[in-house]
Amino acid sequence: MEASVVALPNPESLTRFVRDMLCSHDRLDPVQTPMYETALKRNGRPCGVLFHVEGPRLLKTSAVWAGDEHRILFYDSTGARFGEVKLSEGPELAAE
Repeated sequence: MEASVVALPNPESLTRFVRDMLCSHDRLDPVQTPMYETALKRNGRPCGVLFHVEGPRLLKTSAVWAGDEHRILFYDSTGARFGEVKLSEGPELAAE
């Protein structure tokens, strides 16, 4: 599995890209598929975002944006990694 490189300079483009990748993997309609986001923290500081989409029959596909590592890891509903994307440009981590 070779990682591709993309530029996603803002949070909206990151979210759109992740939704499209997760939905295309399981042949889901991105318009009708709910997607959830959870901020990830390390030592109280934001370090990334966990995304997941829920489809029919308890299907749940996820992605983790590791902001510090400038990459997105994609996982299928069994927990197996099915993709990795490196970011040449990514959004800033929101300070809380």
